[in-house]
Amino acid sequence: MTEAAPAHELAQVNIARLKAPLDSPQLKDFVDSLDPVNADAEAADGFVWRLLSENGNATDVSVFGDPWLIVNMSVWRDTDALTAYMYQGRHREMLARRREWFEQVREAMVTLWWVPKGHCPTVAEAEARLLHLRAHGPTPYAFTLRTSFPQGSAEPVPGEVPNGLGCSA
Repeated sequence: MTEAAPAHELAQVNIARLKAPLDSPQLKDFVDSLDPVNADAEAADGFVWRLLSENGNATDVSVFGDPWLIVNMSVWRDTDALTAYMYQGRHREMLARRREWFEQVREAMVTLWWVPKGHCPTVAEAEARLLHLRAHGPTPYAFTLRTSFPQGSAEPVPGEVPNGLGCSA
């Protein structure tokens, strides 16, 4: 008997507050690394999709209506595939330097959730998941790598999803 293919994939969003404009000398190394790091992601085992705008990355995609925030959103086969990519090669090098480029923020800036296979999440969906994580901590609706939930546990528990928390459309 063959095992059925998973019906869900892992969506992730992370946002960051810039310390300087993207075209500043302070962010030059970050901006210069975007294309190679994104190419590494696309070639990684378990990569499914990433948010793109016409410029080939997502640095000009608005999130929470704040021009100082940038967004990275992608879909992966599972948490193992995402973790394997995050902590190796150029991406790991960029993680080590993130405090040079981004403000330290107290609230959660990263969240994960399961999506039906083939679904590409929207920025509004990601904003709602992140706000949910901030309001409720990790749940099957929005979680972290440290506190994750099994594939298919993407449905919100009644009463968990906050209303009116300012998600942009």
